[in-house]
Amino acid sequence: MHVLVLLATVGLCAGQNSNSTGQLSLPNPKDCANRIRHAEFGGHNYFFSWEYDLTKDLKVDWITGRNICRRHCMDLVSIESREENEFVKQRMINGLIRFFWTSGRKCNFEGCEREDLQPSIVNGWFWAGSGVRLGSRNGKVTGDWSKTGGAGDPQPDNREFKVEGKNDEACIAMLNNFYADGAVWHDIACYHKKWFICEDSDTLMDFAKKTSPQHSPRI
Repeated sequence: MHVLVLLATVGLCAGQNSNSTGQLSLPNPKDCANRIRHAEFGGHNYFFSWEYDLTKDLKVDWITGRNICRRHCMDLVSIESREENEFVKQRMINGLIRFFWTSGRKCNFEGCEREDLQPSIVNGWFWAGSGVRLGSRNGKVTGDWSKTGGAGDPQPDNREFKVEGKNDEACIAMLNNFYADGAVWHDIACYHKKWFICEDSDTLMDFAKKTSPQHSPRI
């Protein structure tokens, strides 16, 4: 990964367009305190949906994944370093699953008309879980993107929208050698259903602590 820049001033209520409908949930302090934590990396705890009996067979769309995580003071994983990318990639490979949602999101909703976010397929990507923006270089968004996809084009390619004229591929999933391309990132329309990874959210932790000190979540 290259340097990531904080996405400022844009309202990050991603989930408000035709691909990803629904409101974002607030955390439940009691659920935050009792959240399942499968691993720790970089000071954050992680939940892998395929490793928990109640969710091992559950695949959900992007906004539902976010809200399950957010109820527990977590959010979909924001992959902000090479080391974190390798960490979640190996967990996926070892778990023998084909894909999972990240919090990666393309800024294609109201408030995303800013010049510095154009074109959105290059400059509009950010991690919704942390508000951190992906960088770009030489006209391409940075990150561990696949060099191919269903149409044989480097990712992101917004293939579904180009082919069907609807369903913008506005969310980022990691796919496990789906197109014989390794474990890499793909832009995917947000309504598709996948396993998911939750990562501690410092912002939601603070919110839960202030609203219900008696159920303050453990770090």
